[in-house]
Amino acid sequence: MTKELTCIICPKGCRIKVEYEGNNIISVTGNSCKRGYAYACDEAIDPKRTVTSTMRTVSGKLLPVKTDKPIQKKLIFECMKAINTSKADDDTKIGDIILSGVLGTDVNIVATGPVR
Repeated sequence: MTKELTCIICPKGCRIKVEYEGNNIISVTGNSCKRGYAYACDEAIDPKRTVTSTMRTVSGKLLPVKTDKPIQKKLIFECMKAINTSKADDDTKIGDIILSGVLGTDVNIVATGPVR
């Protein structure tokens, strides 16, 4: 298979072409750096995204949150369900881990702003 991508790692926006078969990368062309190469390989085989959202606190206020690293794209909706059905403490601080190892992954949900 062949997948054409626009790299989002830096402002250059390289047009990258990835040829792969199953989980094996055959070739990557068009990238101008190693980070673009790694992005293209991941995006072709196992795309991931950082999730940003808000979570309710125990008192009903909102707390901005995000994943501390990208999570598999196929898990985003389940990740949002976990965020939407959880409650954070009202005294949560920026950087606090709210959900550890969400969905059995090594990805945590962390607070990114003050409770509002």
